[in-house]
Amino acid sequence: MTAATTHALEVVDLKKAFGGLTVTHNVSLTVRAGERRLIIGPNGAGKTTLFNQISGDLRPSSGRIKLFDRDITQLPPYKRAHCGLSRTYQIITLFPGDTLEHNVTLGLLGLRPARWQMWRPIGFYSDLATEARRTLDAVGLLHLAAHPVSDIAYGEKRRVELAVALAQRPRVLLLDEPLAGLSNTERSTVKALIASISRDTTLIMIEHDMDTALDLAETVTLLDYGRVIVDGERDAVIADERTREVYLGV
Repeated sequence: MTAATTHALEVVDLKKAFGGLTVTHNVSLTVRAGERRLIIGPNGAGKTTLFNQISGDLRPSSGRIKLFDRDITQLPPYKRAHCGLSRTYQIITLFPGDTLEHNVTLGLLGLRPARWQMWRPIGFYSDLATEARRTLDAVGLLHLAAHPVSDIAYGEKRRVELAVALAQRPRVLLLDEPLAGLSNTERSTVKALIASISRDTTLIMIEHDMDTALDLAETVTLLDYGRVIVDGERDAVIADERTREVYLGV
């Protein structure tokens, strides 16, 4: 593998402005293939806005995004998924009236090379249903596959979201506060699932539960007011005086 292909994600001078408000200010970062990267910062620092630009939910005002050396800056979200990018969201985005299996299957339909025929029943795609059930088994929810999402606990919904993302077999996975709102037991379960994800998938995570998140991270990026303040190896970033001032409040 050449040096040019060891970068899973490159963000160069990414800027997002809404009217007269600039949310991300020329953010640049490089994430190695297989890396576990944690994005931290106070509320309003621009973390989710950065994720939205990487995933294609928001177009940057300027800058460039590359996924394994391919420029994806102008691609819509579904084409970025085809390139190997997947994500979860702060606010759960599942279909509550549909079953767990149906939710994961729907997440897979967009990756099919052929156009999805909406008039066909979901049962027509038996190969996708099989993959959905395999992924639900991997997150410990196969026994609930036929239940509607509305019937399961909040922590289980978080695991379904993770299953939807993992079923797409992403090369880069963005996790936006995957532990938010979980009990201690649920947090331990989801943390273990994240830790078990293969190194074939690069993980980039936003998380406020620092004690838990730092156990998973190798490198850390600190954002404040949409700017990168500190970036590097986990222990060095946490020990940096700027991190203590901006994030830890000491």
